[in-house]
Amino acid sequence: MRQKQIGTNMETGKRKFGLVIHGGAGTIACSKMTPKIEQDIRAGLQRALEAGHEILKEAGSSLDAVVASVRVMEDDPHFNAGKGAVFTSDGQHEMDAAIMDGKTLKAGSVGGLRHVRNPVSLARAVMENSPHVMLVGEGAEFFAREIGVELVDEKYFYTEERWQALQRVQKAEAEARAGGKPFVISDQDRHGTVGAVALDRDGNLAAATSTGGNTNKRPGRIGDTPIIGAGTYANNQTCATSATGDGEYFIRVVAGHEVSALMEHGGMSLEKAAQTVIGKITRLCGTGGLIAIDRDGNISLPFNTAGMYRGHVDSTGQRVVAIYK
Repeated sequence: MRQKQIGTNMETGKRKFGLVIHGGAGTIACSKMTPKIEQDIRAGLQRALEAGHEILKEAGSSLDAVVASVRVMEDDPHFNAGKGAVFTSDGQHEMDAAIMDGKTLKAGSVGGLRHVRNPVSLARAVMENSPHVMLVGEGAEFFAREIGVELVDEKYFYTEERWQALQRVQKAEAEARAGGKPFVISDQDRHGTVGAVALDRDGNLAAATSTGGNTNKRPGRIGDTPIIGAGTYANNQTCATSATGDGEYFIRVVAGHEVSALMEHGGMSLEKAAQTVIGKITRLCGTGGLIAIDRDGNISLPFNTAGMYRGHVDSTGQRVVAIYK
């Protein structure tokens, strides 16, 4: 896509701001996308944009904005994070999240959560209320109880759609093995992450990402989302990024930091750097996408899948929401 710029309002002298979100790459096939499902997904993206935009337009921080946007999607069962998280191979939920402050380079991440209603909020708490960057599993949830982050019964995360997806994937996998054929999970079932990146009026960048992982993933699997520099990255000198897709590939190319490094050391524009990183993912046979915003307000949303739930809004209030290419 063409690089867009938010920049500065030359008439008022006020620095503009911007917010970009994604709800996952590898969208529902066009043939299965009913008008009702599409309407619900677009409405969810709009709500997420509005939550972050309300903060930014009142001169709030980029950190507050990305958390607000991600929390909306974590509470929406149409997205694979929080309430809509997919099931592991043993029928459980294990969620990951991360956040990064571009001003300070501080970051927080969590992995393997089973009871935290909004994993992104716990990731921020790790960043702001602990000396650590990452906490996982029972230790992360013990920390959540200590500081009062909301915990819920695992039943909260159950949705029939995600349960049926697990049954479908496990059946297809068993049939493929029985026939001596390789099993390839579809983008629809493999992908699903939510994320937000923002630039605020003070020129500070932030990124946040949250996911339920992959349908039928092995218990204990951690993807790129909570790996700072892979699925989540922010640096005021360059850009903020949030990724979605085959996490193992985004980890291998250190996707978020690579976009930043290509800008800082290679002199690339945000759009060129982001496209280059997705190109590397493609050459490794990985699929997915990322969203990014730089310190000048340029944005980029490249992906190599059939679609990516995505949207952006600028300081004029102009919103764009899209699903397919």
